[in-house]
Amino acid sequence: MPVTGSTPDFPVDRPTTDQPSNGTPHDDPSTAPTSEDRRRAMIDRVLSRAGTALTDEQLTHEDETQLDVLERRALRRVDGLSTELEDVTEVEYRQLRLEKVVLAGLYTSGTALEAETSLRELAALAETAGSTVLDGLLQRRDTPDPGTFFGRGKAQELAEIVAAVGADTVVVDSELAPGQRRGLEDVVKVKVIDRVALILDIFAQHAKSREGKAQVELAQLEYLLPRLRGWGESMSRQAGGRVAGGEGIGSRGPGETKIELDRRRIRTRMAKLRKQIKAMEPSRETKRANRTRNHVPSAAIVGYTNAGKSSLLNRLTAAGVMVQNVLFATLDPTVRQAQTADGRDFTYTDTVGFVRNLPHQLVEAFRSTLEEAAYADLLVHVVDASHPDPTSQIQAVRDVLADVDTADIGELIVFNKTDIADPVALSALLRAHPGALAVSAATGAGIAELEARIAELLPEPEHELTVLLPYDRGDLVSRIHDEGTVLEEKHLAEGTAVQARVDSDLLSELEEYRKPDMFSGPAA
Repeated sequence: MPVTGSTPDFPVDRPTTDQPSNGTPHDDPSTAPTSEDRRRAMIDRVLSRAGTALTDEQLTHEDETQLDVLERRALRRVDGLSTELEDVTEVEYRQLRLEKVVLAGLYTSGTALEAETSLRELAALAETAGSTVLDGLLQRRDTPDPGTFFGRGKAQELAEIVAAVGADTVVVDSELAPGQRRGLEDVVKVKVIDRVALILDIFAQHAKSREGKAQVELAQLEYLLPRLRGWGESMSRQAGGRVAGGEGIGSRGPGETKIELDRRRIRTRMAKLRKQIKAMEPSRETKRANRTRNHVPSAAIVGYTNAGKSSLLNRLTAAGVMVQNVLFATLDPTVRQAQTADGRDFTYTDTVGFVRNLPHQLVEAFRSTLEEAAYADLLVHVVDASHPDPTSQIQAVRDVLADVDTADIGELIVFNKTDIADPVALSALLRAHPGALAVSAATGAGIAELEARIAELLPEPEHELTVLLPYDRGDLVSRIHDEGTVLEEKHLAEGTAVQARVDSDLLSELEEYRKPDMFSGPAA
């Protein structure tokens, strides 16, 4: 869209700094880039679709068969129909309705490239939430400003960009303190939200199950509680001094203020949600206990959001999980049964995706969901090999998993999307992570090798023995096939001879049928 108005003079080839903070113009105005040049350069550099920002894709046949995808795409936003109030001080809390946004990032350490990668990810998050990204701004600063986060000069510069492109929202690539958000809103004159609020909004849009919705609502309330704000009479307090003791007509204040009422209601609702989530745990624990009792191993598929976890699960098990090229497309865990080549049953568990600086409210609210990974026997860590910085994604996933005690669980790194990854970068990743595999869930390349490696890494029954079971004990033969690993089997006149590996519980029931000499080779 054309730029209406002038944009501030700031370099487009490098992020802005806090010196000078008032936006000093170029030394030679005749060579300074025009407003249109600056806008295009900034959009091309910061919001490039190559890497993390999302693209509009045509519906494929596979998409048409997924009703969830069609339902999610059925709702379209219409420009010019915003219901947001122009004066942000007229409301205490506004539900996010993202339409036209400007991104703003500040980094105190690291490189400019890392900061730009994070801002591109923020662009993808904003697009997933349903917004249109118009522009972006980066600043290098030693410490964030306690009042406006960016400092007065740069905040004013951001306000001019917002006015020039016609944005109605600023999205900041960090978590803002309540005072910083208010201070920045006072300067830019439009709604300001931070990265945490944006992620929470996406989770609220995509949650489908009863437990998922309760977890998201709890996380939103935890985020909202310290950020309630009020103006005018809603913040009035009881009168002090002599009148506080009841002296004089009309001397009493309004009692409990509106903001205090809101806080109390939020705390009450949070307590109710925690009870509801806790009441939902027995169902999952019962299912998990059944798998544990039957000694069914589990492989949890974990990874960064949009790395292709659900696509890989569909390729491995034909699970039919919704797949969409957006961040946090699926939030609810999905468990599917599978079988190794030698007949052992096990399960795959698809978990919620992770992201850098995942809000701690979500980590706490989704702890029961993340515990699916903690109870697994193997972590299949899926990584997007086509991403510009997969190493930082690996570390972000491991940081979250450290909060749910998965340190003693084996990890298999799987680099996905090899069909669109740079071969040179992929080779470097495989050298940096010995034992990792390269696959493509889209084309099926490397899937057979992945299935074989998972079968090797899953725990096997401890005890090997040979038994001769009479034909009236077919139940034990069935259990050996279901719970153990059959090495050799043959049918004789006396019954079924089986050489297998089994666990301790089944071993005790098979002791009376031991026949070590039924097969050649080693026997227990």
